[in-house]
Amino acid sequence: MNARLRLVADRAAIAGAPPPPPAADPLHEEPGPGAARCLGLYAKLAAGVAVVTARGEDGPLGMTVSAVTSLSARPPLLLVCLRDGSRTLAAVRARRAFAVHLLRAEQQELAGRFASPATTAAERFAGTDTRHVLGAPVLAGVLAWSVCLTEDVRRYGDHHLVVGRVAAVHVGGGRPLLWHDRRFGTLTEPVQDAAG
Repeated sequence: MNARLRLVADRAAIAGAPPPPPAADPLHEEPGPGAARCLGLYAKLAAGVAVVTARGEDGPLGMTVSAVTSLSARPPLLLVCLRDGSRTLAAVRARRAFAVHLLRAEQQELAGRFASPATTAAERFAGTDTRHVLGAPVLAGVLAWSVCLTEDVRRYGDHHLVVGRVAAVHVGGGRPLLWHDRRFGTLTEPVQDAAG
């Protein structure tokens, strides 16, 4: 707004006239669908199931996620979505390193354990073969894992996007565990192992 228009607007406000309406913002004019409808849409997205782990102050932390994707090959970057307020997210920020584990089709129990809000961190890791790689707890026996160094963390709504630079990687063989329509699933066609 130039100085002359601002002066006219200021005089109108002093005279008791209502202020001019703000410029239209089409994104705010549309209320959009409710959260339940959006969650219904999101449930139709088929995704691989992963467990993200990081080292907390009192030991390893981890959570099950279905929002993991490759971001870049050069440099090697992964993108992970973590729930706002989670202890795993806090550890990823504090330690600047985390591990991403892609689960096998037969690891539904492990996925459920790391997803349950009633399960403590110690219970989540109980009975798992875990070692530390570059400071991050790594679970053995998964389809594949990578250890990432935290590049960036940004909040969007009720989740944070975490970008990690892949620093170590292991790829095994087998079928991936999938998440679709609020339940676990698997591929029905044979999978050629392409371990590398």
